[in-house]
Amino acid sequence: MALLHRAELRPSKLELLVPWLPGRSWFAGEAGAEVTRVAAYRFDDPAGEVGVETLLVRAGAGPVLQVPLTYRGAPLDGADDFFVGLVEHSVLGRRWVYDACGDPVYPPLLAAAVLADAGQAEEYFEVDGKREVRPASMTLTGSRTGRPVPAGPVSAGPVSAASAPAGPVDGGVTVIRVGDVELAVVRRPVPADVPAAGGLTGAWPGQDEPVLLAHAR
Repeated sequence: MALLHRAELRPSKLELLVPWLPGRSWFAGEAGAEVTRVAAYRFDDPAGEVGVETLLVRAGAGPVLQVPLTYRGAPLDGADDFFVGLVEHSVLGRRWVYDACGDPVYPPLLAAAVLADAGQAEEYFEVDGKREVRPASMTLTGSRTGRPVPAGPVSAGPVSAASAPAGPVDGGVTVIRVGDVELAVVRRPVPADVPAAGGLTGAWPGQDEPVLLAHAR
């Protein structure tokens, strides 16, 4: 479960993405335009130290983009290429934001969702000592491949991540590896068949036909 805080972020997550997104090879949309949120989902860091959230956004009138992020209380050594920016959290203080594809906490969590349908974390607030659950903004469906899910994190440092054109969808794909599993994160998700090796799909209000978010290669 993911504990949320009723807090102010400066800059906001979406403001942080405005200058960062156009520099990505998989970017599509209007550079410099307002970035709007479409939906989001979270995974749980077993150690409870790193926030792991995937945003589905648009830049202007562009297509939906998938942006997995991690939020850390200190810099991640060797991950400068994946650094998105700094935010000031009114409760937690300064947070270092990274493209999750370069953060060792993320690949095992994605693998569990893709290969074992582990699902997304339930989000909640603590209100007067009681748990107040926030409804999910989208649904996730993974495969049940029976394949062992690699444990994580994969290492003490950042993982290898690269753009690649291969896969069941056109557009940007970032490939990451955990153990002997290679995963493709679809940056511009659209409806597509789930590969036999396993995949993760999602849907949200206004997008009733599930889109392919990630798959095993």
